[in-house]
Amino acid sequence: MMSVASKEMQTLARHELFHADGRRLLVYGPLLGSLGDEPVAEEPQAIHKRLDLFTGAWIGIAPARNARPLDSAAETAHGCPFCPGGAEVPFPYEAAVFDNRFPSFRPVPPPTPALDGPTGPALGRCEVVLYTSRHAASFGLLSPAEIARVVAVWIDRARDLWSEPAHAYVCVFENRGSEVGATIAHPHGQIYALDHVPPIPAAKAAAHRRHREQTGACLSCDVTAADARSGRVVAANESFVVAVPFAARWPFEVHVRARRHGLGRLADLDPAEQRDLALALRDAVRRFDALFDLPLPYMMVSQEAPADEPDWHLAFELYPLHRARHATKIRASVETGLGLFLNDVAPEDAARRLAALVVPEEPIELDTLFTVASPQPALP
Repeated sequence: MMSVASKEMQTLARHELFHADGRRLLVYGPLLGSLGDEPVAEEPQAIHKRLDLFTGAWIGIAPARNARPLDSAAETAHGCPFCPGGAEVPFPYEAAVFDNRFPSFRPVPPPTPALDGPTGPALGRCEVVLYTSRHAASFGLLSPAEIARVVAVWIDRARDLWSEPAHAYVCVFENRGSEVGATIAHPHGQIYALDHVPPIPAAKAAAHRRHREQTGACLSCDVTAADARSGRVVAANESFVVAVPFAARWPFEVHVRARRHGLGRLADLDPAEQRDLALALRDAVRRFDALFDLPLPYMMVSQEAPADEPDWHLAFELYPLHRARHATKIRASVETGLGLFLNDVAPEDAARRLAALVVPEEPIELDTLFTVASPQPALP
């Protein structure tokens, strides 16, 4: 295998443009056009947060999300807002990020409504990440250069969003398939930046601190080592352990967790780790698609370290819905009301089935890795 140090990473240009409605568009790679859209009268967005007094969790209220465009059975690339010529990027591009037209959180949120319970402003940012201009692609079908470019874009955006003092947590994620809420089939993901740490990352951070106090060791180091020597490993990777977790909630759930202590966020990736993350994620998605010979709907969520959590290892968690070709996992009563998940597939069995799948490998060479340059001015 080619040494990572044998070549330098390529520089990926980043261009900043603004739609007429003020939303930002970042174009990664060559800039092949400009924006000339007309201002759109913005509908009032009654987005805000409400506090669940029983759990202490903030709940986002965003009625305007119901106005999002939906795929239809007859939709093709024609008319897709994410394709070149569409409403979001009206020219050819390699990868792009734009402010969500229907956000749940905004940098300057509207006033909080006066209600009969504790509320708060929907402060944060919601961005859409376009992986490629190719409408018929998917994360698992991205070329080596495309997948490496996506990881570089994630690093760039996560670094910027974490640097904002108003942001307490940043999450890169993807919903693939209408079954998990994706309204547009074009390959894309999203990034949320929030003004608070949500319940699950907060609980994981508390678990790391508790483990350190009780054992003097890093919880992520211990879990990663246990996963690596278990029968739940899905694929070998030098920088990440790719395994079905010991207490998986979803039938074919896969976690991609960093081996190196100190690799807590996307911005901490070195070139070898950046390459290995791209390979691991693409391999996992390809295994999902091969599992039942269909484009498997899934949720993919990054788990970056909250502030002041040195024991946290960067991870990506993938939750496919299916437990069999024609049966999906439904988060039913006790799982929703109690948080008591019931898994129909033993994690060891799920791992064996995923690991046994034959997935063609296309190594990502070093010269397809990218580092993002400083923003470039838009075309006049």
